[in-house]
Amino acid sequence: MNILCIGNSFSEDATRYLHQISDGKMYVRNLYIGGCSLERHWSNIVNESADYEWQKNGRLLKMISINEAVTKKKWDYITVQQVSQDSGIAETYEPYLTNILEFLKEQCPKAEIVFHRTWAYDDNSTHGGFANYDNNRKTMINAIIEASNQLAGKHSLRVIPNGEAIELARDLPEFQGERNINRDGFHLSLDYGRYLAGLVMYGFFSGDSPLNVTYEPENTDKEINKKLKEVAKKSLLGQ
Repeated sequence: MNILCIGNSFSEDATRYLHQISDGKMYVRNLYIGGCSLERHWSNIVNESADYEWQKNGRLLKMISINEAVTKKKWDYITVQQVSQDSGIAETYEPYLTNILEFLKEQCPKAEIVFHRTWAYDDNSTHGGFANYDNNRKTMINAIIEASNQLAGKHSLRVIPNGEAIELARDLPEFQGERNINRDGFHLSLDYGRYLAGLVMYGFFSGDSPLNVTYEPENTDKEINKKLKEVAKKSLLGQ
């Protein structure tokens, strides 16, 4: 299974462990520019800009353009997403999403294009874009769900529910104290946060239950990982 993600640091987080979680059965590449919006993705397509890190497991292999990336493999799935601070603002998606989808459908007619719904910032986030949601986590995730449902529905795209999964994990006792599902108020923690996002991705693409995943990142707690697998399964069942 070949998966291409057109995103930013949030898709970097979500794909970090996906290859390992799938036991090597998923060929995953992430196109990374920090803070990249749909508007910039479209501009980069028009200009064939080789400004992206071509990432495997979150690591740079080389610099590349979207135009080149779509020719690298016969992609089974391609994910798209909005930049985090605009992810709950529906009017920021167009016309860029429509243009990107038309380009991808022309270049990769056999690939299914899906929407990656990302997560809200943590309560203590100092990200400037948090002001778009009155610095309120619940306001932000509700706006993200509403906007992404609206645009995904318009374009008949299935949605990867990482926004819901991260929100559910924040309610676990294990993430109420010193341990946090985020590392800086908006990116995911390098262990549990990234693992959970990868579990959701795996379940979405494979159709297999996250409960069946055997891979776990080094130096993580098996009981916490078990709860994260349950959270991933719950978020996927909600779709």
